[in-house]
Amino acid sequence: MTVTFYKYQGTGNDFIIVDNRLQQIDKNNTKRIEELCDRRFGIGADGFILLENDKIADFKMVYYNADGKESSMCGNGGRCIAAFAKYLGIISSTAEFEAIDGLHKARINGDIVYLQMQNVETIEAYKNHTFLDTGSPHHVELVSQIEAFDVKQNGAKIRYGQPYGRAGSNVNFVEQLSNDRFAVRTYERGVEDETLSCGTGVTAVALAMHKGAKTNSDEVSLKTQGGELKVKFEEDKDGYKNIWLIGPAQQVFKGEIEW
Repeated sequence: MTVTFYKYQGTGNDFIIVDNRLQQIDKNNTKRIEELCDRRFGIGADGFILLENDKIADFKMVYYNADGKESSMCGNGGRCIAAFAKYLGIISSTAEFEAIDGLHKARINGDIVYLQMQNVETIEAYKNHTFLDTGSPHHVELVSQIEAFDVKQNGAKIRYGQPYGRAGSNVNFVEQLSNDRFAVRTYERGVEDETLSCGTGVTAVALAMHKGAKTNSDEVSLKTQGGELKVKFEEDKDGYKNIWLIGPAQQVFKGEIEW
C-alpha cells in the first residue's frame, strides 16, 4: 500500500507525519516505523506522528519515538501536527486536539505555533538537578560551557541510571545566558541521542529555572541547537498553569512510502 507522508520540523526536531483519518496504517507495525525514522536506511526523523479523527476534538495525535514505540507527549511534535492540520484544512488558526496526556489547545500565526501544555503541579528539586513531568518526564541540570558538553555520554548515563531505571527520563543540560534566557541541550529517550530541540524539555527547563529562582520572568527564552523557543506560564498555589510553548513549525517536504 502506498501512503503519502509529510516531513515537518520545529527548531530542528523533525517528524514524519501521516494523515491516518481513514485508518490505513497498521499501528502494530512498529518495526516499519523504526525503519522509516532511521536516518541512513529510511526517511530520517526524531519521531513518527499519525493524525487521526477524534470524537470530541478537532483531531487526535498519536506519537511514536524513533525506536518505533508509542511514547509520551512531544511538544514540538504537537506544534508540527497543528501546522499540518491547518495545511490539510482541518483547522484555520486555532485547534483543540487529543494527545496521550489529554487535550491541548493550539493557535497558529504564520509559521509560529503556540501550544498549550498541561498544568504542572509537582516539581522535585534536588541538590544538583530538578525533576518534573511536562507530558514527558524530564531531568533538568545546570552545567557550564554547554557547547563543549558531552550530551550523549552524560545524558545516557543519567537516562538509564537510578532512580529512572528502565523507563528512563529525558535529560536536559542547561546554561543560564541572562535573567530570562537559557541555553538547552537535550538527550531524548527513545531517540537515545541528543536532538536539536525538545518541546517538553524546554518547557521543563523554563519551569525548573523559575521554581529554582534562576529567573523571575513568566516568559522565558530557550536557545536550542535548532533554534529559539519561548515558554510562557502562570504560577499559582498549585504549581504552574496556562503554560504555552511557542516557536516555528515548518513543512520540509512530502513523498510516498510503501506500508
